[in-house]
Amino acid sequence: MKFTKLLALLLVVVMCFGMFAACGSKDEDQNKDDTKVIKMGTNAAFPPYEYKEGEKFVGIDVEIANAIAEKLGMKLEIVDMEFDSIITAVNQGEVDFGMAGMTVTDKRLLEVNFTSSYATGVQVVIVKEGSDVKTPDDLTGKKIGVQLGTTGDIYACDDYGKENVTQYGKGADAIIALKGGDVDAVIIDNEPAKAFVAENQGLVILDTEYAVEDYAIAVKKSNTELLDKINDALEDLTTDGTIDRIIAKFIKAE
Repeated sequence: MKFTKLLALLLVVVMCFGMFAACGSKDEDQNKDDTKVIKMGTNAAFPPYEYKEGEKFVGIDVEIANAIAEKLGMKLEIVDMEFDSIITAVNQGEVDFGMAGMTVTDKRLLEVNFTSSYATGVQVVIVKEGSDVKTPDDLTGKKIGVQLGTTGDIYACDDYGKENVTQYGKGADAIIALKGGDVDAVIIDNEPAKAFVAENQGLVILDTEYAVEDYAIAVKKSNTELLDKINDALEDLTTDGTIDRIIAKFIKAE
Protein backbone atom coordinates (compact mmCIF):
# COMPACT_ATOMS: atom_id res chain seq x y z
CA MET A 1 0.00 0.00 0.00
CA LYS A 2 2.80 2.38 0.97
CA PHE A 3 4.64 1.44 -2.22
CA THR A 4 1.52 2.23 -4.30
CA LYS A 5 1.14 5.65 -2.63
CA LEU A 6 4.84 6.41 -3.15
CA LEU A 7 4.63 5.43 -6.81
CA ALA A 8 1.59 7.67 -7.29
CA LEU A 9 3.40 10.56 -5.62
CA LEU A 10 6.42 10.09 -7.87
CA LEU A 11 4.18 10.08 -10.93
CA VAL A 12 2.60 13.37 -9.84
CA VAL A 13 6.04 14.93 -9.32
CA VAL A 14 7.23 13.74 -12.75
CA MET A 15 4.08 15.11 -14.38
CA CYS A 16 4.56 18.48 -12.66
CA PHE A 17 8.15 18.69 -13.84
CA GLY A 18 6.97 17.82 -17.33
CA MET A 19 4.38 20.56 -17.23
CA PHE A 20 6.90 23.14 -16.01
CA ALA A 21 9.36 22.04 -18.68
CA ALA A 22 6.68 22.27 -21.34
CA CYS A 23 5.68 25.73 -20.11
CA GLY A 24 9.30 26.82 -20.10
CA SER A 25 9.78 25.49 -23.60
CA LYS A 26 6.62 27.21 -24.72
CA ASP A 27 7.72 30.50 -23.15
CA GLU A 28 11.13 30.22 -24.80
CA ASP A 29 9.53 29.53 -28.16
CA GLN A 30 7.17 32.43 -27.61
CA ASN A 31 10.12 34.72 -26.83
CA LYS A 32 11.86 33.57 -29.98
CA ASP A 33 8.72 34.19 -32.02
CA ASP A 34 8.33 37.65 -30.48
CA THR A 35 11.84 38.72 -31.48
CA LYS A 36 11.38 40.95 -34.48
CA VAL A 37 14.22 41.03 -36.96
CA ILE A 38 14.80 43.75 -39.54
CA LYS A 39 17.07 42.85 -42.46
CA MET A 40 19.49 45.28 -44.05
CA GLY A 41 20.92 44.61 -47.49
CA THR A 42 24.41 46.02 -48.00
CA ASN A 43 27.71 45.59 -49.81
CA ALA A 44 30.32 45.25 -47.06
CA ALA A 45 33.25 46.40 -49.17
CA PHE A 46 32.76 50.13 -48.85
CA PRO A 47 34.81 51.49 -45.93
CA PRO A 48 34.14 53.43 -43.79
CA TYR A 49 30.40 52.99 -44.46
CA GLU A 50 30.26 49.20 -44.36
CA TYR A 51 33.02 46.63 -44.24
CA LYS A 52 34.08 43.59 -42.24
CA GLU A 53 36.59 43.09 -39.47
CA GLY A 54 36.91 39.33 -39.42
CA GLU A 55 33.33 38.11 -39.45
CA LYS A 56 31.95 41.28 -37.88
CA PHE A 57 30.17 43.99 -39.89
CA VAL A 58 31.35 47.48 -38.99
CA GLY A 59 31.12 51.02 -40.36
CA ILE A 60 28.97 54.15 -40.41
CA ASP A 61 25.94 52.54 -42.06
CA VAL A 62 26.16 49.51 -39.79
CA GLU A 63 26.11 51.60 -36.61
CA ILE A 64 23.35 53.90 -37.88
CA ALA A 65 21.28 50.86 -38.92
CA ASN A 66 21.76 49.31 -35.48
CA ALA A 67 20.64 52.58 -33.88
CA ILE A 68 17.55 52.63 -36.12
CA ALA A 69 16.73 49.01 -35.26
CA GLU A 70 17.04 49.82 -31.55
CA LYS A 71 14.66 52.76 -31.99
CA LEU A 72 12.18 50.41 -33.66
CA GLY A 73 12.58 47.78 -30.93
CA MET A 74 13.97 45.28 -33.42
CA LYS A 75 17.12 43.24 -33.96
CA LEU A 76 19.26 44.07 -37.01
CA GLU A 77 20.34 41.32 -39.38
CA ILE A 78 22.81 42.24 -42.13
CA VAL A 79 22.79 40.50 -45.50
CA ASP A 80 25.95 41.05 -47.55
CA MET A 81 25.54 41.07 -51.34
CA GLU A 82 26.76 42.72 -54.53
CA PHE A 83 25.85 46.40 -54.59
CA ASP A 84 23.94 46.00 -57.85
CA SER A 85 21.65 43.39 -56.21
CA ILE A 86 20.49 45.48 -53.25
CA ILE A 87 17.48 47.22 -54.81
CA THR A 88 16.28 43.93 -56.31
CA ALA A 89 16.60 42.27 -52.89
CA VAL A 90 14.55 45.09 -51.33
CA ASN A 91 11.79 44.77 -53.91
CA GLN A 92 11.68 40.98 -53.65
CA GLY A 93 11.40 41.12 -49.85
CA GLU A 94 14.71 39.38 -49.25
CA VAL A 95 15.70 42.35 -47.09
CA ASP A 96 13.65 45.12 -45.49
CA PHE A 97 15.85 48.00 -46.57
CA GLY A 98 19.04 48.74 -48.46
CA MET A 99 21.82 50.81 -46.93
CA ALA A 100 25.22 50.97 -48.60
CA GLY A 101 26.31 54.54 -49.15
CA MET A 102 23.46 54.69 -51.67
CA THR A 103 22.65 57.92 -53.49
CA VAL A 104 19.16 58.98 -54.51
CA THR A 105 18.89 59.07 -58.31
CA ASP A 106 15.93 59.49 -60.64
CA LYS A 107 16.41 55.95 -61.94
CA ARG A 108 16.46 54.43 -58.46
CA LEU A 109 13.40 56.44 -57.44
CA LEU A 110 11.45 54.58 -60.12
CA GLU A 111 12.18 51.33 -58.29
CA VAL A 112 12.23 52.18 -54.56
CA ASN A 113 11.47 54.92 -52.08
CA PHE A 114 14.24 56.66 -50.18
CA THR A 115 14.36 58.01 -46.66
CA SER A 116 15.65 61.45 -45.83
CA SER A 117 19.41 61.79 -46.26
CA TYR A 118 21.68 60.85 -43.35
CA ALA A 119 25.13 61.62 -44.85
CA THR A 120 26.84 63.38 -47.74
CA GLY A 121 29.22 61.59 -50.08
CA VAL A 122 31.71 62.86 -52.63
CA GLN A 123 32.68 60.99 -55.79
CA VAL A 124 36.37 61.36 -56.65
CA VAL A 125 38.84 60.13 -59.26
CA ILE A 126 41.82 57.89 -58.44
CA VAL A 127 44.76 57.74 -60.84
CA LYS A 128 48.35 56.59 -60.79
CA GLU A 129 50.99 59.06 -59.69
CA GLY A 130 52.28 60.97 -62.73
CA SER A 131 49.09 60.39 -64.73
CA ASP A 132 48.20 62.97 -67.38
CA VAL A 133 44.68 62.98 -65.92
CA LYS A 134 44.66 66.08 -63.68
CA THR A 135 40.93 66.88 -63.53
CA PRO A 136 37.69 65.00 -64.37
CA ASP A 137 37.67 66.86 -67.71
CA ASP A 138 40.80 64.94 -68.71
CA LEU A 139 38.90 61.63 -68.50
CA THR A 140 37.36 62.08 -71.96
CA GLY A 141 38.52 59.19 -74.12
CA LYS A 142 40.20 57.44 -71.17
CA LYS A 143 39.42 54.01 -69.75
CA ILE A 144 37.52 54.36 -66.49
CA GLY A 145 36.94 51.71 -63.83
CA VAL A 146 33.84 51.81 -61.61
CA GLN A 147 31.92 49.59 -59.22
CA LEU A 148 28.85 48.18 -60.94
CA GLY A 149 25.59 49.90 -60.07
CA THR A 150 27.11 52.79 -58.11
CA THR A 151 26.56 56.45 -58.92
CA GLY A 152 30.16 56.55 -60.11
CA ASP A 153 29.13 53.96 -62.68
CA ILE A 154 25.99 55.88 -63.68
CA TYR A 155 27.69 59.26 -63.92
CA ALA A 156 30.74 57.94 -65.79
CA CYS A 157 28.59 56.19 -68.41
CA ASP A 158 26.58 59.38 -68.92
CA ASP A 159 29.57 61.72 -69.02
CA TYR A 160 32.18 59.66 -70.87
CA GLY A 161 30.21 56.96 -72.71
CA LYS A 162 29.58 53.34 -71.76
CA GLU A 163 32.22 52.20 -74.21
CA ASN A 164 34.88 53.88 -72.04
CA VAL A 165 33.66 52.47 -68.72
CA THR A 166 34.59 49.08 -67.28
CA GLN A 167 32.34 47.84 -64.48
CA TYR A 168 33.63 45.71 -61.61
CA GLY A 169 31.74 43.86 -58.92
CA LYS A 170 33.88 45.43 -56.19
CA GLY A 171 35.71 48.72 -55.87
CA ALA A 172 38.85 46.79 -54.93
CA ASP A 173 38.74 45.00 -58.29
CA ALA A 174 38.67 48.36 -60.08
CA ILE A 175 41.75 49.41 -58.09
CA ILE A 176 43.56 46.23 -59.12
CA ALA A 177 42.70 47.02 -62.74
CA LEU A 178 44.08 50.55 -62.34
CA LYS A 179 47.34 49.27 -60.89
CA GLY A 180 47.61 46.73 -63.70
CA GLY A 181 47.06 49.34 -66.41
CA ASP A 182 43.71 47.98 -67.58
CA VAL A 183 42.05 51.34 -66.82
CA ASP A 184 43.39 54.88 -66.57
CA ALA A 185 41.31 55.98 -63.60
CA VAL A 186 38.75 54.82 -61.05
CA ILE A 187 35.70 56.83 -59.99
CA ILE A 188 34.48 56.00 -56.50
CA ASP A 189 33.30 57.54 -53.22
CA ASN A 190 35.87 59.70 -51.43
CA GLU A 191 36.05 57.72 -48.17
CA PRO A 192 36.69 54.29 -49.72
CA ALA A 193 39.03 56.09 -52.14
CA LYS A 194 41.16 57.33 -49.25
CA ALA A 195 41.34 53.82 -47.83
CA PHE A 196 42.32 52.32 -51.21
CA VAL A 197 45.03 54.95 -51.79
CA ALA A 198 46.43 54.43 -48.29
CA GLU A 199 46.69 50.70 -48.96
CA ASN A 200 48.14 50.96 -52.48
CA GLN A 201 51.36 52.88 -53.02
CA GLY A 202 51.57 54.89 -56.24
CA LEU A 203 47.91 55.93 -56.39
CA VAL A 204 46.53 59.43 -55.79
CA ILE A 205 43.14 61.14 -55.62
CA LEU A 206 42.59 64.14 -57.86
CA ASP A 207 42.07 67.43 -56.05
CA THR A 208 38.93 68.21 -58.04
CA GLU A 209 35.74 66.53 -56.83
CA TYR A 210 33.78 64.63 -59.46
CA ALA A 211 30.32 64.80 -57.83
CA VAL A 212 28.67 65.56 -54.48
CA GLU A 213 25.67 63.50 -53.39
CA ASP A 214 23.44 62.64 -50.44
CA TYR A 215 23.14 59.11 -49.05
CA ALA A 216 19.76 57.65 -48.07
CA ILE A 217 18.10 54.31 -47.25
CA ALA A 218 16.15 52.36 -49.88
CA VAL A 219 12.75 50.89 -48.94
CA LYS A 220 10.21 48.98 -51.02
CA LYS A 221 7.63 51.38 -52.50
CA SER A 222 4.70 49.51 -50.97
CA ASN A 223 6.23 49.57 -47.48
CA THR A 224 5.41 53.16 -46.57
CA GLU A 225 4.93 52.22 -42.92
CA LEU A 226 8.56 51.16 -42.60
CA LEU A 227 9.69 54.24 -44.56
CA ASP A 228 7.90 56.51 -42.07
CA LYS A 229 9.30 54.64 -39.07
CA ILE A 230 12.88 54.84 -40.36
CA ASN A 231 12.47 58.54 -41.15
CA ASP A 232 11.20 59.16 -37.61
CA ALA A 233 14.16 57.24 -36.20
CA LEU A 234 16.61 59.18 -38.40
CA GLU A 235 15.11 62.45 -37.24
CA ASP A 236 15.56 61.45 -33.59
CA LEU A 237 19.12 60.21 -34.19
CA THR A 238 19.99 63.43 -35.99
CA THR A 239 18.45 65.64 -33.29
CA ASP A 240 20.23 63.91 -30.40
CA GLY A 241 23.58 63.96 -32.24
CA THR A 242 23.92 60.18 -32.60
CA ILE A 243 24.50 60.26 -36.36
CA ASP A 244 27.12 63.02 -36.12
CA ARG A 245 28.95 61.05 -33.43
CA ILE A 246 28.93 57.88 -35.53
CA ILE A 247 30.23 59.67 -38.62
CA ALA A 248 32.93 61.47 -36.59
CA LYS A 249 34.04 58.12 -35.19
CA PHE A 250 34.91 56.82 -38.65
CA ILE A 251 35.72 60.03 -40.54
CA LYS A 252 38.17 62.20 -38.67
CA ALA A 253 38.15 65.95 -39.29
CA GLU A 254 41.20 66.98 -41.29
